[in-house]
Amino acid sequence: MTQNPAPLTRTLIGVRGMDREAGVRVAAALLELGGVSKAVPDEGQIEVHYDPGLHTVMDLIRAIRKQGFLAGML
Repeated sequence: MTQNPAPLTRTLIGVRGMDREAGVRVAAALLELGGVSKAVPDEGQIEVHYDPGLHTVMDLIRAIRKQGFLAGML
């Protein structure tokens, strides 16, 4: 019997100073994390769908900060 995958969690993270071009770079960095299935940037924020069994919101924020941006929950 196969198990159903864990449901994904959606979160919206504010990213100070992120324009559209930088959003593509930030989304790519998030998608490199295992368990992140979707990262949709918009000016000043990014929507992330992730497996909460693998990452916390702080993990996602740290990945964004590594790209040189201040980030936090909206």
